[in-house]
Amino acid sequence: MTTQATTIIAGNPMMSKIYTKGAATDEAWSGNVLEDTFSAQSIGILQPNSILTWVQPTYTAGGCAWRLQNAQTLAVSARGFSCPVAQGSKVYLGGSVRVNPNDILTVFPRAAPTLGQTGGLVWVTTTKGTELFTFDGADDAFNNALTAINDQTLGDAFFNSTLTAIKVQCLDTGVMDRLQIVDNSGGIVMSVQGQGRGYAAGTDNYVNAECSGLSVQVGKGFKLQIKSAQG
Repeated sequence: MTTQATTIIAGNPMMSKIYTKGAATDEAWSGNVLEDTFSAQSIGILQPNSILTWVQPTYTAGGCAWRLQNAQTLAVSARGFSCPVAQGSKVYLGGSVRVNPNDILTVFPRAAPTLGQTGGLVWVTTTKGTELFTFDGADDAFNNALTAINDQTLGDAFFNSTLTAIKVQCLDTGVMDRLQIVDNSGGIVMSVQGQGRGYAAGTDNYVNAECSGLSVQVGKGFKLQIKSAQG
């Protein structure tokens, strides 16, 4: 497995700390716990009960998702995407997040794609919870997004729930044409246009597309498909 360096600066208007994993394993959450650069402690030990209002997460090359998770209960209190280290910028959290003494920062990095291939990461939120999906395939083709842990489609993972939000990050230089939600008969339920990320003026450093306030009833056999290509 390939590895890469990842960093998350986490803080509020009064203070911040730097957490790193010098060799985070691509395509995995397990073992990718970030620790403080000075004391080699996790965020829950170093900043217990502190309030976070922003993070600045970066990776080396490809793409990366991150989360703040309770190591005992596995509850996730914050999540998002990282951006290339040369383009690091603050991400303000959607409200204040209190750090539990058992919390850890973990990452799910992905390596850059080979020529002619595309891929990425997708945070999918429904009334049953939020799950990380990944997608891979040829440029300019609709590729199915599957859950990062057990390769389930949208319908398999979230059948009989309501889809409320989607965030997409294509791997470096990837330009997203559009995403579509397809039902079990092949009909298109929803289609959303995307864009480039980070390398062109006026684009977001973190996401290629973000949809919130959705109300899509997820049926059996539903699929989330994404069409993108290297820019």
